[in-house]
Amino acid sequence: MNNIISSHREDFPLLCGTDIAYLDSAATSQKPQCVINAEREFYEQLNSNPLRGFYDLSMAATSAYESAREAVARFINAKSTKEIIFTNNATSAINLAAYSYGLSFVTRCDRIVVSIAEHHSNMLPWRMVAEKTGAELVYMRCEKDGSFSDEEIERCITRSAKLVAIGAVSNVTGARVPLERIIESAHAVGAAVMADGAQSVPHMKTDVQALDADFLVFSAHKMLAPMGVGVLYGKRELLEKMPPFLTGGEMIDSVTTDEVVYAPLPQKFEAGTVNGAGAYGLKAAVEYYEKIGIDKMEQRERYLTGYAYDRLSALPHVNIIGSSDPDNHAGILSFTVDGVHPHDVSEILNGDGVCIRAGHHCAQPLLAHLGVYSSSRASLMFYNTTDEIDRFVESVSTIRERMGYGK
Repeated sequence: MNNIISSHREDFPLLCGTDIAYLDSAATSQKPQCVINAEREFYEQLNSNPLRGFYDLSMAATSAYESAREAVARFINAKSTKEIIFTNNATSAINLAAYSYGLSFVTRCDRIVVSIAEHHSNMLPWRMVAEKTGAELVYMRCEKDGSFSDEEIERCITRSAKLVAIGAVSNVTGARVPLERIIESAHAVGAAVMADGAQSVPHMKTDVQALDADFLVFSAHKMLAPMGVGVLYGKRELLEKMPPFLTGGEMIDSVTTDEVVYAPLPQKFEAGTVNGAGAYGLKAAVEYYEKIGIDKMEQRERYLTGYAYDRLSALPHVNIIGSSDPDNHAGILSFTVDGVHPHDVSEILNGDGVCIRAGHHCAQPLLAHLGVYSSSRASLMFYNTTDEIDRFVESVSTIRERMGYGK
């Protein structure tokens, strides 16, 4: 582990205050003290409605809120803060794009391409668009290891394609998708791409300009920040053409009984009172990433994933879903234990103080495609340790015996 950063575990109050092994960061990450402090600071020192008042306190709240937008734009290398829209989470960000872009620009003559590996959040909104517009919906199917072949990409992304929905990293297999190649193929036929970065942005450097991404979404709560904040990045020229998704307060310039003039970007898409404290906490999380270095975090996570893969794959009757290359799991190891339901696996591990996810992981079409239907999932972040992984593997190794299968 030479040249690999420490876990920085001392920065995370929950991890220091309990003896659990938290291996469910793909669902939500733990929060460092600086993020908790930032959210508290907003309510203790800045609590006022951002963007509404002209008195000093309200203007300070507005400044804090907009500084978070600047931090996010910097973090993903957006050209402008006007391309950063704050939402409740990644799901609401995708729905915004589906209702505003999808229903406005997709027609019955178009094709919508959705990866079979998508989280339901990047699948169901586009199914809705297809149903309402009459557009053709095509599923791009991955291989058993989670990869996408050139032939499958070419089969699906044809000249009739208008929108391609693809997750940068699968929340089930942890597979890294060839996002650059898919975006290039989509743009070659004039299609836009909705990239779901929920499992990628928190774990690896993301440059939306280098990707040439049209839309990218992610959730703050998966990247050390508070729950209740999400981000929609969109190219400015696309966002300018899109109508508002929600209407009401703050997203207008003027309203009369006969006419409404909508506010410019980004306020056009941020109706109602915003989550100022959550956004301020997200800013603190971005600054924490920048202080430690996301490249260093990713290096540690690759090491931990490889360590966990090697130990888990050595157990009899344990089957890891996806690639046989641990480097293509991005901190996520979904697995089954022969003869034991994943919910029982999770409950037994819980009794041993190990927290993992069990179920279909909001990706039922992918699991059906892989012939699994349900699995257990351990997901890592840089704050995890090899000791926690050892506890996890030791617990898994005893499950069949504890379920009555014998040694």
